Amino acid sequence: MNNKEIPYKIYLEEKEMPASWYNVRADMKNKPAPLLNPATLQPMTAGDLEAVFCAELVRQELDDSTPYIEIPREILDFYKMYRPSPLVRAYCLEKKLDTPAKIYYKFEGNNTSGSHKLNSAIAQAYYAKQQGLKGVTTETGAGQWGTALSMACSYFDLDCKVFMVKVSYEQKPFRREVMRTYGASVTPSPSETTQVGRQILAEHPGTSGSLGCAISEAVEAATGTEGYRYVLGSVLNQVLLHQSVIGLEAKAALDKYGIVPDMIIGCAGGGSNLGGLISPFMGEKLRGERDYRIIAVEPASCPSFTRGRFAYDYCDTGRVCPLSKMYTLGSGFIPSANHAGGLRYHGMSSTLSQLYADGLMEARSVEQTAVFAAAEQFARVEGILPAPESAHAIRVAIDEAMKCKETGEEKTIVFGLTGTGYFDMVAYEKYNNGEMSDYIPTDAELEAGFAGLPKVEK
Repeated sequence: MNNKEIPYKIYLEEKEMPASWYNVRADMKNKPAPLLNPATLQPMTAGDLEAVFCAELVRQELDDSTPYIEIPREILDFYKMYRPSPLVRAYCLEKKLDTPAKIYYKFEGNNTSGSHKLNSAIAQAYYAKQQGLKGVTTETGAGQWGTALSMACSYFDLDCKVFMVKVSYEQKPFRREVMRTYGASVTPSPSETTQVGRQILAEHPGTSGSLGCAISEAVEAATGTEGYRYVLGSVLNQVLLHQSVIGLEAKAALDKYGIVPDMIIGCAGGGSNLGGLISPFMGEKLRGERDYRIIAVEPASCPSFTRGRFAYDYCDTGRVCPLSKMYTLGSGFIPSANHAGGLRYHGMSSTLSQLYADGLMEARSVEQTAVFAAAEQFARVEGILPAPESAHAIRVAIDEAMKCKETGEEKTIVFGLTGTGYFDMVAYEKYNNGEMSDYIPTDAELEAGFAGLPKVEK
């Protein structure tokens, strides 16, 4: 490390903000498997995908060879409202833990949506506007993506229809109202407004919903409405591409002061935050330039990486979306109505799944009460109330820092603080009242999900 004094918060200057997104697939020896057409089980073509997604986003989705893709000026101008975001040294947490570890977090909650989701929302809204569309449809779990997309659509005068997982719709009314404030319509999913929603309700009366359900409804609404396309806040390659600004900024800030992390930790639901945070570090690892421990953290209630299967599966419960080869619990798996929010998707990004299958990253599952214990510990010393999703990464960062205390090793830990938890007070209330449970699916429940995996030749 050089002799520069390292500030508490490392801010990059505007000129240091990334001008291009980084496509980690360009450096992957084993590329993610192609999306398959649900009707023919053949690889999806650009033409197939353009019936659902914007044309430019399809190009980005299928591009696995271009390492850097220039960010359009209008998107960069929007980014400047809240980027670059700070990389913060958690001095107070280090002191509280009495650990020799150095802990840094990349904070993505410094915008009205309260999360990293705005990085991709503004890009997808921009391309929809450029294509001359009237509006877009989407799903949202915890509500962060729906909030971000409603903001982005308002900016470009696009209509925005959001299908919100029913359990989150009920637990987070204020998040819902922020979306409506920005002009979006918000429907609890599954709903009676779509054919697939009615079918799911008939098969699972009283269900609390899932991201897979909400995706099916959003896709049906988009494909059945002229001038609309579907957009997604996680899982897809295009989303990980847009979110690479997180990792690019984090690495630039670390490089500025000669800091080399030993491990990078991120929460994992569908993969947007984790993929964005680790992308440039993983690129170095893939090119053989440097090695890092990269840890994905997921809820024990929805353990795609740690207990799922690496197989082709439908991306949605209604089975109308393409099939993706990913770590999955089965498209019919509906997680318990816990407070993991945006980490309740049944599968994982195909890019991250391939990296995990190749042994280039680790995965860990954590229980809900342990996550909230870490969230409150962090909030009390660092002054930010973290989103439940982010707190999964905090949990493992604290665990790793305590291991350093036991061994005396002075390791450098970087984790992603994906957003704030000020709309998650029902969850914090249940934790503080001792009403929160640690539901973990049984092997039998997981087997029921695996039984519905499509039969696809390897």
